[in-house]
Amino acid sequence: MVKQERFTDEQLSVLHNEGPQTEIGYRLAWARTYLKGMGLLTNSARGVWTVTDTGTTLLHNRSIDDRAKRERVRDLWSGHLAERRRTDRKRKPPKQAEQTALEPAEEADWKTQLLQQLVAMPPDGFERLAQRLLREADFESVSVIGRSGDGGIDVVGAYRMGLVSFPVFVQCKRYRGSVPVGAVRDLRGAMTGRGDKGLLVTTGTFTAEARREATRDGAPPLEHIDGDRLCDLLKHYELGVTTNIRTVEEVSIEPRISPISDRIGSSRF
Repeated sequence: MVKQERFTDEQLSVLHNEGPQTEIGYRLAWARTYLKGMGLLTNSARGVWTVTDTGTTLLHNRSIDDRAKRERVRDLWSGHLAERRRTDRKRKPPKQAEQTALEPAEEADWKTQLLQQLVAMPPDGFERLAQRLLREADFESVSVIGRSGDGGIDVVGAYRMGLVSFPVFVQCKRYRGSVPVGAVRDLRGAMTGRGDKGLLVTTGTFTAEARREATRDGAPPLEHIDGDRLCDLLKHYELGVTTNIRTVEEVSIEPRISPISDRIGSSRF
């Protein structure tokens, strides 16, 4: 969506309510939640979003014009709202039922809370968290080296692929906004003569220029993890994030309770 709409760096850096999440990221989270409720998107436990068969048909069915597609989306949206209202009436008193529509999307809500805590961490605490994350991801010999004169490198670890291993240099950025292109160049410069595998981890986002620079032809590519992906990784490895799967029992009462004799027939003695 960001590529299709060609958002500028200035637009991508606008924060939602001065929090760690960007306004565009927040609205996209809402959009994913709505589309999932309408049956057009689905997501796995790791936050991988996929267009459903219904969504694919709607997108690629050439026999339906754009106007008909919009009408179909409105119908799905109306059905989603009606279902939510029915669920609200079952779970909440009537006065509270209409408030659900104003609640934040669940995904955006927990990620916002988590990012706020990460931003509030001391620098060395965030570096140790990155160290633990790398260890959980099967990195070896992971150590925190964040200190003056390290060239901006905070964590170093070795990643093994089969019979060989190579060092990975990590820089941690507790940002509320977007990481500029200069951070990418600084990390690449600090890696000169030491290795060519780098990783930038931030609680914020990356500017479009920073993302382009990270994968620029002719330069060592740098992997980058923004706040949204960082939350997914912490959830996956259960580092400070616990997922509780609850089973809800729904009990319904039949409109008319029939006496036993109606079900088994009358008996004569």
